[in-house]
Amino acid sequence: MKKAVLAKIFISSLSCLTLFVPSQASAQFLPQPWVSVGGKDGDVTYAVGVRALDLGVEVGSGPDGAVGGDVLKFLSLPVISPYVGLGWYSEDKGVAFSGGVQVGATDNVFMGAGYNSVRGFNGQLGIKF
Repeated sequence: MKKAVLAKIFISSLSCLTLFVPSQASAQFLPQPWVSVGGKDGDVTYAVGVRALDLGVEVGSGPDGAVGGDVLKFLSLPVISPYVGLGWYSEDKGVAFSGGVQVGATDNVFMGAGYNSVRGFNGQLGIKF
C-alpha cells in the first residue's frame, strides 16, 4: 500500500515539475517576432507582433481600413503557449479581444493560430532567436 502511494506521489510531483519548470532566463529576454495573416468579412487582415517575458504586442490592420494594436499575455507551457489579449482599433471598431495559441515547430520557428474580434481568424509564423 505504501509503495503505491509513494509511486503516485512521485509521478504527480514529476509531472508538476515538468509542467512548471521555468525556461532559460536568457531565452525569456530575447524577442520572438511573428507575422500574421487572416481574414474577416471577406477582407484580408495583416499583423506583426513580438513577444518577450510572456508579454506581447501585436499591431495590425483590419477590415474597412481599421488599424490598431493589442497587448497580449502568454502562458508558457512546455510545447504550446496560449494567449489572451486586449486592444484598440480605429474606424469606430473600438475595443478588440483576442486569443490563440502558439506552438514551437522547431527550435527556431513557431506557428500559431488565433482570433481577434476586429481582424478575425489568423495564422502566425514566427522566429525564436
